[in-house]
Amino acid sequence: MLILALDLGTSSTRSALFDARGTRFAGTTAQRTYRLATDADGRAELDPEEVLAALTACIDETLAARAADPALSAQPIAAVGTSCFWHSLVGVDVDGDPLTPIVTWADSRCRVDAEGLRRRLDEHATHARTGCMLRASFWPAKLRWLARTQAKTFARVAWWLSPAEWLYLRLLGLRPEQGRCAHGMASATGLYDPAKRSWDPGLLRTCRVRASQLPSVGDDPLPGDHGRFRELATAAWIPAIGDGAANNLGAGATKPGTAAINFGTSGAVRVLRHGGVPRAPYGLFCYRVDAQRFLIGGAISNAGGLRAWCLEHLRLPEGEALEQAMAARPGPAHGLRVLPFWMAERAPTWREDLVGAVDGIRQATSALDLYQAITEATYHRLAIIIERIPGDTRRLRFLVGGGIQKSPSAFQRLADVTGRTLVACDEPETSLRGAAVLALEHLGRRPAAIGGRVVRPRARWAKAYANERKRLADLERALYG
Repeated sequence: MLILALDLGTSSTRSALFDARGTRFAGTTAQRTYRLATDADGRAELDPEEVLAALTACIDETLAARAADPALSAQPIAAVGTSCFWHSLVGVDVDGDPLTPIVTWADSRCRVDAEGLRRRLDEHATHARTGCMLRASFWPAKLRWLARTQAKTFARVAWWLSPAEWLYLRLLGLRPEQGRCAHGMASATGLYDPAKRSWDPGLLRTCRVRASQLPSVGDDPLPGDHGRFRELATAAWIPAIGDGAANNLGAGATKPGTAAINFGTSGAVRVLRHGGVPRAPYGLFCYRVDAQRFLIGGAISNAGGLRAWCLEHLRLPEGEALEQAMAARPGPAHGLRVLPFWMAERAPTWREDLVGAVDGIRQATSALDLYQAITEATYHRLAIIIERIPGDTRRLRFLVGGGIQKSPSAFQRLADVTGRTLVACDEPETSLRGAAVLALEHLGRRPAAIGGRVVRPRARWAKAYANERKRLADLERALYG
């Protein structure tokens, strides 16, 4: 038995086959990239058809790899599981044809509308009810912005969907009314009450959206015409979950005493809880994984994307030369303080009006100093989130996935800055594996546990970075209040 896993990201999509224990067949992995359209005003959109083409190409490549392997082609594909980036939306007409681009979580053009919502509504009460802040990342502000700036298009939209729901319509030949949104995807829109497990009527009225314009919510497999991919004719298509939830599932951070850190283009810390009332401290999120489980944590916008900015603009050495240079700089001796708000930031303060700042530049400051300080600043934001998660987080085992695993020096520095013991996941594609784990759970299968190398914080540097975090807090208060 095989599982086809799909991972829809902001910059690329991936696919691969997994076995019944959740082990990936590396030779079946496919990836396609696409362009995120951005501008100085905060635009961050994707072309729906371009994403569909990329996903279809990935599935074709993965299925071709299966056909070329006799051992794999002899096994049926029992289910399809999907991970998709959260908080993004597309408006479609009655036939499911897109009327808007995919407006992603990173699009901040609606920040004025988010501010208006905070004046109109009690953000603390809204957060307590939905687990989401009234900020630009979420649907309420995006919908208000679309209604204000594209009124004619807004009026024509028959359905508001996440990218995953729209892509499923196309792949399965469904009409919008036949689609389904997983609890885990719905709960990250900002329009959903995770405790009641239903769309929030007050927010729908505020956003001028009817419940009939949103998909039904449920985790059961979808029907559909699988003729486009004959190999998937009998596969169960499981509604997509958010990439953060998939990351926890894929990393194995699903039991008490475990948590997940993901550090890719963006970064996040998440703790999965079973049962109880889904609530999070103000500033952190609370999203469902499914009808039974939920996540508490926080995400940062400025992570690997900020590292890429540094590599492009600071003219640093590449590859092993940079790795060795950073390994030789174990502590914060650069004398810089950085507030890493290149993009509108999210947890824990959600100050979308802030911009990045670098303090302490001197004539002797080097590009490597800047790179190190900027990198550490992003780790400090994760450390602040960890400190705000309810309970004793020092007892948690942090399973780490994402691109940071490729750099031993970066991984060690993350442990030092956060002061936490980290475990590198053996499977680098944790969100992709999480999509497979979700499908296996629906089939009643239990995936195998995964592990990896353990990295502990070095006491001397952990203390130094804890002191540095206090200096950064002082700078943030001085500049921004």
